[in-house]
Amino acid sequence: MTTPQDYVRDHAIPLAGESRDYDRLLEQVGERSLVLLGEASHGTAEFYRMRAEITRRLIHEKGFEAVVVEADWPDALRLDRYVRGSGADTLKSAFDDFQRFPRWMWRNTEVRDFIGWLERHNAGQGETGQVGFHGLDIYSLHRSAEAVIEYLDGIDPEQARIAREGYACLDHGGDPVRYGHDAAFGLSRICEDAAVRLLADLLGKSGEYLREDGRSARDEQFFAEQNARVVVNAEHYYRAMFGSRVDTWNLRDEHMTDTLAELREHLRRQGGQGKLVVWAHNSHLGDASFTDMGWHRGQHNVGQLVRHRFGADQALLVGFTTHTGFVSAARDWGGPVEHRRVRPAMEGSIERLFHDSGPGDFYLPLGERAAPLKEPLWERAIGVIYRPESERISHYFKAAVAEQFDAVFHLDETRAVEPFDKGELWRPEEVPDTYPFGV
Repeated sequence: MTTPQDYVRDHAIPLAGESRDYDRLLEQVGERSLVLLGEASHGTAEFYRMRAEITRRLIHEKGFEAVVVEADWPDALRLDRYVRGSGADTLKSAFDDFQRFPRWMWRNTEVRDFIGWLERHNAGQGETGQVGFHGLDIYSLHRSAEAVIEYLDGIDPEQARIAREGYACLDHGGDPVRYGHDAAFGLSRICEDAAVRLLADLLGKSGEYLREDGRSARDEQFFAEQNARVVVNAEHYYRAMFGSRVDTWNLRDEHMTDTLAELREHLRRQGGQGKLVVWAHNSHLGDASFTDMGWHRGQHNVGQLVRHRFGADQALLVGFTTHTGFVSAARDWGGPVEHRRVRPAMEGSIERLFHDSGPGDFYLPLGERAAPLKEPLWERAIGVIYRPESERISHYFKAAVAEQFDAVFHLDETRAVEPFDKGELWRPEEVPDTYPFGV
């Protein structure tokens, strides 16, 4: 009988730190149009760097047309305009809209280097061959409303006036959580109807607005429509935070999946294939129906919804794990970023299994033949908060990794991603001689 360790030892493909490390992954991609690249933390340098290297190959060798990341739509849109050569931003200033906690998640040197490469790549392409960079997330309630109004100001001032009046009920000092609280408890007017009506108006008037031909005009109309969709879904999300019957996790991941669907269709209307590479946390991109999220919490996620919506033959779900090292993370929500040591993976976890199996850093194809890895094991998830003192409760959940992902990259020891804005608490520390056994 093949044990989990036997499977890893027999099928793991060691990584050499070279481009050929991704040859097998590219073979698995085949003709798929969606490649979802996860991460076990939001603060690990190798996860960002490897996703960037894989994405470059997907663009060059497989014709992928857009990178879609776990970021807010308007923040990422500024980077999209930079990589397409529009606007007056420098590489540094193009990141300036990423001001919401956690800023280091996208304002870091690994993302900067990839954005610089993407701008250079696009400079050598015609308009139709350029690769976009877009956000998936739902949090930008007010910034997206402002972006819709700004677009309408330039194309339909009367509709811009209507939008200002319709979105006015969102104004709670720019605090979407305060809006959600007041709306949920009847302390202020609910903006749902106005947001939906404004989206419908924007869609209905698209033919009128697109009298100007050209890719850029169609893109700008789509970008405005997507901001209007964010307002509709974010309004619902923040209001649901204070309800008892709606799981806001599900609302968020449904919005993310809808964003992928809308972007795919937009690219196809432009003559493309709708081929997207997605960067987000493992907890969003691994299929939740094979984890505690689906088994016990009634939650679904992007990976699960993508498989069901587009077909498993169209999507490749790739996880990333680490055993130990360092991470950029905060101690509490809203706190400063710190350079923190990651405890060695606990016994009974998939990360400890990978470590104990011996190959070091490796790529592991999964799928049907990976039956020994279908039994649930603990799996670690570090987001923007890391609490090693309560690691078991705060960061581990059960998952059947062979069904959660189609493949996994394991890095035995990893480094913290380097933020632009380090602050006083981001101080790289040396590993003591006794680590990981020292106190």
